[in-house]
Amino acid sequence: MCVETHCVSIRSRYTSVVAGTTSLTFSRTDIADQIVNRLTEHRESATAAFNRRAQIPSFICDDLLPLAYAKATYQAFPPPDRLVLKKTLGQLKFVGYRMDEYDPLLEEAVYAFQDPRVVSLIASITSIPGLLPDERLYAGGVSLMAQGHYLNPHLDNSHDRDRRNHRVLNLLYYVTPDWRDDYGGHLELWDNGPGRPQRTLHSRFNRLVVMRTDERSWHSVSPVRHAGNRCCVSNYYFSPQPVGRDVSYHVTSFRGWPGQKIPDFFMQLDSRVRWMVRKVGGNWLFKNPHVYKK
Repeated sequence: MCVETHCVSIRSRYTSVVAGTTSLTFSRTDIADQIVNRLTEHRESATAAFNRRAQIPSFICDDLLPLAYAKATYQAFPPPDRLVLKKTLGQLKFVGYRMDEYDPLLEEAVYAFQDPRVVSLIASITSIPGLLPDERLYAGGVSLMAQGHYLNPHLDNSHDRDRRNHRVLNLLYYVTPDWRDDYGGHLELWDNGPGRPQRTLHSRFNRLVVMRTDERSWHSVSPVRHAGNRCCVSNYYFSPQPVGRDVSYHVTSFRGWPGQKIPDFFMQLDSRVRWMVRKVGGNWLFKNPHVYKK
């Protein structure tokens, strides 16, 4: 029987074979070290990008991790049949949040973004106080989008699972090597609301995108047009105070693409119904199963 510290060491460190030749050993602390180093290098430009006016606050950090780390993270992704398919009128994608069922590297990669040093650095770039990472991965974890998958324009739900804190930041780290811009599956920010021209942030390999979430942060993912898998490591930060003007609770709300008048009507109706059910029933009536129970 191992002592507790030894067990923690086993869980937090492991060996990953990259390209079948080089054996690497690293932990979430090692990954966080690299994230901190890279973000520190681009702190000034990231801050300037995030504070740009007349758009949803966001910034990009390319080449976030050394290539070996990024490729190993991609290779650790499970096949689609081990993930959960989310299929509604507004979305089609695979997600995974039961991190103990996958390659240990994925859990290390996810939780590296919750390292206190990373959280503190993101807070300094975004000027959002009181950032709280979500160790239960409420809607976080990993996602995989295959050919034909998409996310319609939507607002993320406003709070954490217990409705105690407000969702304020999305952190999306893309890890599919050689993912070309014409493959689709890119993040779209609707700075002036759905139906207006959108701004595209391409989901290029080894790229981190950080975006603010509030009542105006409409975003989508363009349909995947390539016969491959666009893989992403996702984290969400919360805060006791909202970053927008609206402090009220709302569910994830989808809208139609421009020209989708009938789907748009039903998506808005669906959002209202779900909001009423959650508002009346609270957490006791409906609990989102997307929670990592270690």
